[in-house]
Amino acid sequence: MTTVPHTGAPLIAVAHGSRDPRATATVEALLNGVRRARPGLDVRAAYLDHAPPSLPQALSGLDEAVVLPLLLTAAYHSRVDIPAALQEATGRTPRLRAVCGPTLGPHPLLVRALERRLAEAGVEIGDPDTAVVLVSAGSSDRRANATIAAVAREWARTRPWWSVTPAYASAAAPTPRDEVVRLTRAGAPKVVVAPYLLAPGYFADRVERDALAAGAHAVAGVLGPAPELVALLLERHAQAVRAASEAA
Repeated sequence: MTTVPHTGAPLIAVAHGSRDPRATATVEALLNGVRRARPGLDVRAAYLDHAPPSLPQALSGLDEAVVLPLLLTAAYHSRVDIPAALQEATGRTPRLRAVCGPTLGPHPLLVRALERRLAEAGVEIGDPDTAVVLVSAGSSDRRANATIAAVAREWARTRPWWSVTPAYASAAAPTPRDEVVRLTRAGAPKVVVAPYLLAPGYFADRVERDALAAGAHAVAGVLGPAPELVALLLERHAQAVRAASEAA
């Protein structure tokens, strides 16, 4: 696979995919934001599962591309599935020059997007009487879960929250429900939940239901097409092009 030094190379954003139509609609809304921010850039969605097009289908007809995982942490999908799909695509089309960029997170822009969603839910940002539960989907990859814990620690360091602690919707502990209960029993005046999730769907619905049932004061919306994510996708695109050019 060769490099892609061209700054106008098409951006192919690869999402996990979901049977929930809200997830696909959210991805398209985010990419429409990228198109508005960068007119003339060819921006396409691809999905690993549950929705078309696949990555090879999205790359069809292209001579060059920057492939960006629309994923918030590096785990199996970014380390194995996307490189395998990209290899399949370049095997079908030897002329295709493509490079794969890093996942969206961790990045300070994601924390700013989390704060945007909390503010929209009526939460005072940095309120010292508010404990924040940062909830990711969870992964069997401990490194991905450790990344979420590190984001929580850094967020707590930079804002005077009562605390910021991680929780996981699946595959790891604590669950959002358990963390809300623990913080309440520990004396947190208010507990709010910040979903570190890209789109609505099964996990987001369950996080909101369980957290509110456990006594959370508020649950923010998913990150969705926040302007910070638009800016981050364009930054990752430029970063991938620059890295490829330097390696050439």
